[in-house]
Amino acid sequence: METPDTPIHPEHRPRRLFWTRRASLTTRILAVNIIALALLAGSLFYLDSYRKQLLAERFKLAQSEAQITAEALVVSSPERQRTLLLQLGKEQRLRLRLYNKQGKLVADSFELAGPSFTLTDPATEPWYQEAARILDKGMDALLGAPPIPPYQEPDDLSASAWPELEQARAEMRTHITLRYAPDRTPVISAAAPVGTEGAMLLTTRNAIDITQDVRDARQTLAIIVAIALAVSIQLSLFLARTIVQPLRTLVRAAVRVRLGRDREVEVPRLPERRDEIGMLARAISDMTGALRQRIDAVEHFAADVAHEIKNPLASLRSALDSLDKVSDPELRRQLTAIAIHDVRRIDRLVTEIADASRIDAELSRATFEVIDIEKLIANAIGAREDRGENAGRIIRLERRGAGPAEVLGVPARIERVIENLLDNAVSFSPPDGEIDVIVTTTQERVWAMVCDHGPGIPESERRKVFERFHSIRPEAEDFGQHSGLGLAIAKTIAEAHDGTLSVIDRLDGAQGACLVLDLPLREQP
Repeated sequence: METPDTPIHPEHRPRRLFWTRRASLTTRILAVNIIALALLAGSLFYLDSYRKQLLAERFKLAQSEAQITAEALVVSSPERQRTLLLQLGKEQRLRLRLYNKQGKLVADSFELAGPSFTLTDPATEPWYQEAARILDKGMDALLGAPPIPPYQEPDDLSASAWPELEQARAEMRTHITLRYAPDRTPVISAAAPVGTEGAMLLTTRNAIDITQDVRDARQTLAIIVAIALAVSIQLSLFLARTIVQPLRTLVRAAVRVRLGRDREVEVPRLPERRDEIGMLARAISDMTGALRQRIDAVEHFAADVAHEIKNPLASLRSALDSLDKVSDPELRRQLTAIAIHDVRRIDRLVTEIADASRIDAELSRATFEVIDIEKLIANAIGAREDRGENAGRIIRLERRGAGPAEVLGVPARIERVIENLLDNAVSFSPPDGEIDVIVTTTQERVWAMVCDHGPGIPESERRKVFERFHSIRPEAEDFGQHSGLGLAIAKTIAEAHDGTLSVIDRLDGAQGACLVLDLPLREQP
C-alpha cells in the first residue's frame, strides 16, 4: 500500500498529453471535431489532381485530333482541305490553322466560317467569377503549381509565332501546349506535321468545361464542409454543455463541501441522466452523504468518549484529593479501592474505544475467509467453559436447516460478535439459567440467535442498545463493569460483513430476549 510519502514508480504515473494540460474540455471537444473537418477540407487540395487528370485526357484528345486531321489533310486536295477544316472546327469547337512548308498561313477555320468559340473577357463577368479566379491562383500558389503562360493571338500570322509549331516541325511529332485565356480557362494547342514536306497543322481549343467542373466540385465540397463545420460546432457546443455544465456544478458543490461553509450543501444527483455523468453525480452525492455521516459519527463519538471518560476521571480525582485528607485506614482503603476501580474502568473504556475506532479501517483492508458459524460458536462456548466465563449458566447449541452454515468474513471479528452476544446473555440470565444458541441456514442467509431467560429488552430500547455507550445492565452487576460499546462494536462488525444485528422476542414465547446475527450464506462452488 502506498502512503503519501511513498514515491510513485514512473510507470504507474498517469501519462499527461501536452495538449491536455491547459485546454478546457469544451476546447478539446471542439478541436477534435474541427480537426476531422479540417482533414475533410484538405480534400480541396486534391481537386488539383482532378484538374490535372482532366487536362491529361484533353491533351490525349487534342493529340489524337491533330494527328487524325493531319493524316486526312495529307490525302486531300486544297479545296477538300478547307472543307475539312471548316467542318471539324464547327463540330469540335476548334480553331484549325494550316501552314505550308514555308510557314505561311494558308487556311484558318475562323476565317473560313467565323469563330466556333470566343474567349471570355473577365471584365464582363460577375464578381464571383473574379473571386473564383483568385481562389484558383491561391490554390496554385499553395500547391506550388508551375506558372502557365497567358494565351494571346500574335500579330505575326506565320508559323514562327507559335513555338509549338517550330518544335513539332523539328521533332516531326505532335506537340501539345497549355496556356491560360484571360478568364483563366485553359487553352490547349496541338501542333502536328502534315505529311513530310514541312506543312503544319495547329489546333486550338478553349476547354472552359475543365475549369467549370473543377470550380463546381470545389464549390460543392466547400458548401458541404461549411455545413458540416456549422453542424459540428453546434453539436460540439451542445455536447460540451451536456458534459461540462453538470461537471462544473459538481465541482462547485464539491468545493463547498470541502470548504465546509455550508453544512447542508446538496450535491446534485442528476436523476434524469442515465449516463456516466449521472452515475458520477450520484456516486459523489452518496460519497458526500457517507462522509457527512462519518463526520457526524466521529463528532458524536468524540463527545460520548469525553463524557464517558469524564465521569470516572472526576471520581478518581475526588478519591485522590480526599486521600491526603483522610487518616482513617478503613476510609483510606475504600478511597484507594475506588481509585483502582476508576483506573480499571478508564483502561477498559480506552481499550474498547480504541478497538471500536479501528474496526472499520481493519475490516476494509482484511481478506475474508470461509467461516463455519456452527463450529466457531461451538469452539467459543467450549473456550468460555474452560475459562469459567459462563458463571454457571448452561449454554446449549442447536442446529437447524440443511447444508453448511458457511459465511465469508474475518474469523476473529465474527468470534468477537459471538463473544459479545454470549457475554450479554450471561449477564442477563438468572443463576443456573439456560442460554439457547440456535444456528439456522436458509438458501441465502445464516442466522445465529443467542437467547436468554432474562427480563428481556423493551420494544422502545431495542434500537438504543446498539448505540455507543448506551447500556441497560442488571441491577446486581457492579457499576462500570461494561463500557457500553460491546453491542455497538458487534453491530459494526456485522454490518461490515453485509449482515445485521437485531433484537427479537424468544421464539417459544418465554421470557427473555434473542439477539440475532444475520449474515449472507457463502455461495457454494
